Amino acid sequence: MNALPIGIFDSGVGGLTVLRELRRLLPDEHLVYLGDTARVPYGNKSRATVSRYAEEDVQFLLSRGVKMIVIACNTASAIAAPQLREQFPGLPILGMIGPGSRAARAATRNGRIGVIATAATIGSGAYGTRIRESFAENGAAPAEILAQACPLFVPLVEEGETSSEITRLVAEKYLAPLRGAGIDTLVLGCTHYPLLKEVIAAIMGEGVALVDSGEAAAVETAALLAERGLLRGPQGGPGGAQFYVTDAAARFHAIAESFLGHGVDHLSLAELGAAP
Repeated sequence: MNALPIGIFDSGVGGLTVLRELRRLLPDEHLVYLGDTARVPYGNKSRATVSRYAEEDVQFLLSRGVKMIVIACNTASAIAAPQLREQFPGLPILGMIGPGSRAARAATRNGRIGVIATAATIGSGAYGTRIRESFAENGAAPAEILAQACPLFVPLVEEGETSSEITRLVAEKYLAPLRGAGIDTLVLGCTHYPLLKEVIAAIMGEGVALVDSGEAAAVETAALLAERGLLRGPQGGPGGAQFYVTDAAARFHAIAESFLGHGVDHLSLAELGAAP
């Protein structure tokens, strides 16, 4: 069981931010990454559609023999995580919302927290609920949460437009309501958004801490595997990664190699909803 891989899924390339952190924290683990690039983005889909896509993603990863699922998609985490835990009892499933919310509570100094995410994640209210719960669990006063949907960020990242002038202009428009709101912490509530971190940081200024939900989730993944005795350990040699996408493999390959800083040798097309 310990030698089995960790399964990671996202609607596209955004989950690579989570995979990179997992490789850094858990270099002995094998990882299987699924990017549903044929149906990206999830953030503008209905709840029923996101739930169906997420179930198909999990089924595919299970066909690859994974020991744990990391939902490296905030939209799927917000909408489908409870359903997935019911459907697959006994399978460790970690989403982005809890880790990101706990990291935001730890980072803020004045209790005013901004959240940027897809329209579906913002509409779910999941971050606001979990951040307030995190404050309450620690006996602190409720936070003030300001949420902003940024629907164009995901397609910009998927096209590799992470630092262009058009990306900066779009970011300035989205972030304008938050700049003067007195927040000191901003949750990047979509795993695509850390690829825009330089642009976002420049607009928000040095006084605003950026919380990467993917980084927080990687830390909690390591802790969960250790708690359940599922860490692979170094005895089997270094870990590796396999990548699957549902479309546009060449574009994914180029973005993945640029972002990860190394070759992506094991990339295949996946057909979801079909027998493996």
